[in-house]
Amino acid sequence: MKNFVALGDRLTITAPASITAGAGVLVGTLFGVAEGTATAGAEVVLKLSGVFDLPKTPSEAWTVGAAVHWDATEQRCTTVALGNRLIGAAVLDVGGTPLETVGRVRLNACFGIPVA
Repeated sequence: MKNFVALGDRLTITAPASITAGAGVLVGTLFGVAEGTATAGAEVVLKLSGVFDLPKTPSEAWTVGAAVHWDATEQRCTTVALGNRLIGAAVLDVGGTPLETVGRVRLNACFGIPVA
């Protein structure tokens, strides 16, 4: 097949701001996890699929299979759909205490539409 370009699970983008390795990055409709650190304007590779431990809203308890959205303002995951972009699903139960700030997410590698 002559028109095949890439598998698409990784994508090199121009960093819209300074990014640290392992951080969630939303660029337009693309969401991924940065494989490296980059300054604004530099190239960085995003991993668009896979399972990642990402920051979450501490007050939210998650159950396996819960829809997970990206809150671009707070730079963390949430189960609140309104105003946020669907990025995947929870793959591990996690509580909602102030100390539980990380959730395990299976990225859906698709481009979700934000809920208005």
